[in-house]
Amino acid sequence: MSYHFSVTLNGPFDAAIEKATAALKEKGFGVLTTIDVQKAMKEKIDETIRPYTILGACSPRHAFKAIQAEDKIGVMLPCNVLVQETADGKVEVSIVDPVASMAAIDNADLGAMAMEVRELLKSVADDLSAA
Repeated sequence: MSYHFSVTLNGPFDAAIEKATAALKEKGFGVLTTIDVQKAMKEKIDETIRPYTILGACSPRHAFKAIQAEDKIGVMLPCNVLVQETADGKVEVSIVDPVASMAAIDNADLGAMAMEVRELLKSVADDLSAA
């Protein structure tokens, strides 16, 4: 089982972040965190990597239900969306598959919810590839 959905976009890196954020919003997700890993690596260990940003996406309605079903679920939240520049200069957007994430937790309520969130996130990837 794959643990992510990935699509490759043409265009600038910052535009890909904006497109991903907008596509997430259309499906009811907000971006709670934005981690500029490229900047952090330079600041923390003086290493240079390609543009690499992690967006912490959250559907408040689903997160609320998940917390009600499993009080430690916060260690698995939010759903991460990775935006990275590839070696050929394109931009790849990879979205976590929540079903793969939740497979480690034996809770039927979470499994059903993960399937619902998977469909929403897969539709975000589909929307990005169609754009």
